[in-house]
Amino acid sequence: MSVPGELQYTKTHEWVRIEGETATVGITEHAQDELGDVVFVELPETGRTLDAGEAFGAVESVKAVSDLYAPLAGEVVEVNDALGDSPEKINEDPYGDGWILKLRVSGEGDLLSAEDYDKLLEDTD
Repeated sequence: MSVPGELQYTKTHEWVRIEGETATVGITEHAQDELGDVVFVELPETGRTLDAGEAFGAVESVKAVSDLYAPLAGEVVEVNDALGDSPEKINEDPYGDGWILKLRVSGEGDLLSAEDYDKLLEDTD
C-alpha cells in the first residue's frame, strides 16, 4: 500500500493536503481498508470551527463506525456532499474523490510526514 508523499498524515489515519490557507482532509487508504465497505459518512456543518484533534464526524462501514478527527484547527469551508449519495467513493479513491472536508486553517496540528506515517503503519502490522 503506497502512501502519497505529498500529503501529511495523523496518527488517527486522516490525510491532509495543504494549499495556501486551505487544507483538504480525508481518511487514508489504510483506514478505509481496515473499515471495509463504507456505507455512510457523517459530515460536519459548513462554518463549524474545529480544534486540532476534535471529533467532527464519523465513517460507518459494514464492520464498524469510526470517528473522524480534525488534523488541524480551522473553519469548515466545504464538505464533500457527494459522499451522501456515494459513500463508497472513500473506498474507491480515498486520496481523490473520497475527500471529506476542506478547512480554512487557523492553527497547528500534530501531522506526520509520509515517511513517518509509513513507519507508524509498519509498527502496527
